[in-house]
Amino acid sequence: MTTDWTRRTAAEIADALAAGEVTSAEVTQAHLDRIAAVDGPVHAFLHVDAEGALAQAAESDARRAAGAPLHALDGVPIAVKDVLATDGLPTTCGSKILEGWVPPYDATVVAKLRAAGLPILGKTNMDEFAMGSSTEHSAYGATHNPWDLDRIPGGSGGGSAAAVAAFEAPLALGTDTGGSIRQPGAVTGTVGVKPTYGGVSRYGLVALANSLDQVGPVTRTVLDSALLHELIGGHDPRDSTSIDQPLPPLVEAARQGATGDLSGVKVGIITELSGDGWQAGVMTRFQESVDLLVKAGAEVVEVSCPTFVHALATYYLILPAEASSNLAKFDAMRYGLRVWPAEGASAEEVMRATRDAGFGDEVKRRIILGTYALSSGYYDAYYGTAQKVRTLISRDFEAAFEQVDVLVSPTAPTTAFKLGEKLDDPIAMYLNDLATIPANLAGVPGISVPAGLAAEDGLPVGFQILAPALADDRCYRVGAALEALLLEQWGGPLVPPEENLS
Repeated sequence: MTTDWTRRTAAEIADALAAGEVTSAEVTQAHLDRIAAVDGPVHAFLHVDAEGALAQAAESDARRAAGAPLHALDGVPIAVKDVLATDGLPTTCGSKILEGWVPPYDATVVAKLRAAGLPILGKTNMDEFAMGSSTEHSAYGATHNPWDLDRIPGGSGGGSAAAVAAFEAPLALGTDTGGSIRQPGAVTGTVGVKPTYGGVSRYGLVALANSLDQVGPVTRTVLDSALLHELIGGHDPRDSTSIDQPLPPLVEAARQGATGDLSGVKVGIITELSGDGWQAGVMTRFQESVDLLVKAGAEVVEVSCPTFVHALATYYLILPAEASSNLAKFDAMRYGLRVWPAEGASAEEVMRATRDAGFGDEVKRRIILGTYALSSGYYDAYYGTAQKVRTLISRDFEAAFEQVDVLVSPTAPTTAFKLGEKLDDPIAMYLNDLATIPANLAGVPGISVPAGLAAEDGLPVGFQILAPALADDRCYRVGAALEALLLEQWGGPLVPPEENLS
């Protein structure tokens, strides 16, 4: 019987490579064939580098034949969100203003992938400059959810989540500014991790909001996320926000959690992240997951974080302000798109025409909001006040973690909504990040683990676990325990119906 390597986890592929059961070239080709077969309707990828991936796979096979693999994941293919600089491959950030731009260097996390021998399959679709919750704001067309092609795959990293959910890649990198790894994970039935802020280098990440952005893993299992997280994490002297201390033992924590024993772990349910406006099917699956944590030996209590109700408003003042500043560099003078509105046009006219043609509506909306919040006379009232509330949110986290080891909530208030349903209502779109934003404001780590399918629509639900800064291992231990108990209950992983992808 022929093995379908696209259905194997990254850990299983790594073990098979080590045992000589398969070659990296075979695994990589299988995923490239899968991309060719199903990515038309899914549109997870913006650029596929078949030639480069196969060349990297051949190099991996040669190393392994010589007895010198570089890493446990050497030879396991991966996809990369198109917001991370990749030497020799286009990096567009889902925007027309960077169409065709090829960076002359790699982001630190990409350099680590190459140094460990992981073939890079290509770059995945995203909301333009990571601004969105649905991947509908990409200048190159929306990505579709493999569970239902009429639904969104989450955002901004919907491309990476959809690629992993559709078995086009066993691993992917995403970035999480307000939930852009975890929320796509929830709605596509994948595992998404936001590491502690500063725990993974941001060098070479095209910034949306410097104080919020974080690179992290997108996978199908908690163990795969731990393996990838340990690879990409650690101190980077080129990133001034990078934490100069080693990561906790993430893989060990995931393996420990997979035993299903959470004795001695105290879990806090965040009371502010439930109630009116939360889909009934989401809350049902959440409560069932909490019951499984109790079954595993965890003590569960309710914890109040009062300032979390202000997190959404706080985030949508801080993020646009930082985005406005960051995107000022796209001025048509140095790189990227340049539009000449008329012969003899001034630099200001060229800049105005270029930014008008190169940026989409959502990016323009946030630039305007951010510029206003930073303007003279309004800075203290808006941006300054938001930063004060951010401090209060961090203090709520600190107080909560004095009582419990981890905090839990649904990852998103609803399952995946229909494409186009919220495009004309930005506020409704922003509400999808209600549960994920607090972690970015405080810099704490979080993971979203698939928690089953909602009864109303048969679509995936995510279960979010948050831990104190630098205690990422707690997310992996609790996440792996829940995953193991759910897999036992389901009799195997939940996968999107194959007929959806034809």
